[in-house]
Amino acid sequence: MQRRKFFKKSALATAGISLVLPNIGFSKSIAPIAANEPEKVAKNIIFMVSDGMSIGTLTMADLLTQKLHGRHSHWMQLYKDRKATKALMDTASASSLVTDSAAGSSAWGGGVRVPNGHLNVGANGELYKPILQKFKAAGKMTGCVTTVPITHATPAGFTINSKSRNSQPEIAMDYLKLKFDVMLGGGLNYFMADKRDDKTDLLPQYAAAGFY
Repeated sequence: MQRRKFFKKSALATAGISLVLPNIGFSKSIAPIAANEPEKVAKNIIFMVSDGMSIGTLTMADLLTQKLHGRHSHWMQLYKDRKATKALMDTASASSLVTDSAAGSSAWGGGVRVPNGHLNVGANGELYKPILQKFKAAGKMTGCVTTVPITHATPAGFTINSKSRNSQPEIAMDYLKLKFDVMLGGGLNYFMADKRDDKTDLLPQYAAAGFY
């Protein structure tokens, strides 16, 4: 709660930082990609998410690496070698100056701002289809691998629709209906009968659907 008060009182400072940080750490030696370079078509897409890592985090890590080791960080070196393209995206919440994981991941995963606590669900109940559902509908193989519970807000923002990030038992059931090809992560308690309030054992149902 104190963090929210701090950010509300520091709105101007926060806006100033957001304008300055994208330019820090990117030297003029990093040449832009030419407009006439041939367009490449990706065979596979791997969307890697480091929850809470902003451009400021990358910049600070790069400055520290330069100071300690005299070289750019591996991420920044990719930009220098033109093996990666830098882009910025606004993932702000639709309801608060402080964005939570649900709203942030939904902005990435569904492409639309939603209120804090919502997963690809608008303030008036609008449902926005997240990227993994779009890929699945297009006949692509899809999967989600995470170091947190698979039902957590960050991975869920790329996969499901829910009015509440706290509905993790229901999110566990949603995954069974969506039938993504690979689902790896923590959160076993949300799948076990003796841990769920409704005493539903989802593990046999997932096994019957081909998961193991």
